[in-house]
Amino acid sequence: MDDELTPSGLTGLMAGFGAEPAPISADRDAGFVVLGPLFDKALLYASTAHRQQARKGGPVPYISHLLGVASIVLAHGGTEEQAIAGLLHDTVEDCGVNHEPAIEKLFGEAVLGMVLACTDARVPAGTPKPDWWTRKAAYLRHLAELPSGDPALLVSCSDKVHNAEAILADLQTHGPALWSRFPGKVPEDHLWYYGRLAAFFEHALTGPAAPLARRLRVTVDALGEQHRSHTVEHRRRREEHKR
Repeated sequence: MDDELTPSGLTGLMAGFGAEPAPISADRDAGFVVLGPLFDKALLYASTAHRQQARKGGPVPYISHLLGVASIVLAHGGTEEQAIAGLLHDTVEDCGVNHEPAIEKLFGEAVLGMVLACTDARVPAGTPKPDWWTRKAAYLRHLAELPSGDPALLVSCSDKVHNAEAILADLQTHGPALWSRFPGKVPEDHLWYYGRLAAFFEHALTGPAAPLARRLRVTVDALGEQHRSHTVEHRRRREEHKR
């Protein structure tokens, strides 16, 4: 990493303009998580790895999802390592297994373990992944095998919350046309998967992370209600058209 892109290098650049970082507040909580140079490196790694990738069905850069997941992790008691895993959780799945040794060397075995625990396909870049149903069913089994308190659970739930909330927001904005972003699947497929995830995390997450599991459940229930509402409306209009 260039010297100017390190915290000390950037602090020096700020000083050249008479600027400085925010000071440590006297009332800062004792549990405050200090994000150091390793987090900065992970942020740059994630941005570089996913730079050309967009969120499904729109112009939004994929890094927005990774930042969102890391933010949710930190908001629910996560450590710096868990936040780093949040930034990198899709790198192996979306960019290929060649990233595994790089992640382990740069960020450590614990971070790689969390990344792999959030990964439902480990194939070389450009290689087709197994079909959706196979991957999702295998991932649900994999989650159930993780030990209680595994640090990857918070990262995985944060990922699912961010995705589910994004789907719900787009469903409310675009209506049923949203589902065309997911070819080969019907809405009920997604509702089944996220319903299973919500049920799992409601039992698996405890302590500061428990509200996150409830947040996922509320979002999944709202998705189901929104879909049912659209289905009823579609049937009503079809019946009117027949008259």
